[in-house]
Amino acid sequence: MIAYREHHDAVSFDVVVQPRAPRTELVGELDGALKIRLAAPPVEGRANEALIRFLAGLLGVRRSDVLIAAGRKSRRKRIRVTGLNGQQLVERLQPHLLGMRGSD
Repeated sequence: MIAYREHHDAVSFDVVVQPRAPRTELVGELDGALKIRLAAPPVEGRANEALIRFLAGLLGVRRSDVLIAAGRKSRRKRIRVTGLNGQQLVERLQPHLLGMRGSD
């Protein structure tokens, strides 16, 4: 399972993104981070916006609750989700990660 940190009102975790993929999808876990392929190119923030939309849908939260806290111009990013704790994060990700290669 991915590594995460709990904060007062949020949880943060790392993602590794692969922009310009054939489709946007969760592909598993890599070195304690979620690995996500994004169809959007890394141009003018489009990949970052696609990542926020995808994670909000995956986790069942509003887009405004998902923040790229670090790594806006990097493939490895720190994500902060307001309104979730670590247990809720794991519960919402687990069904998507079960059976994937590269996932715990």
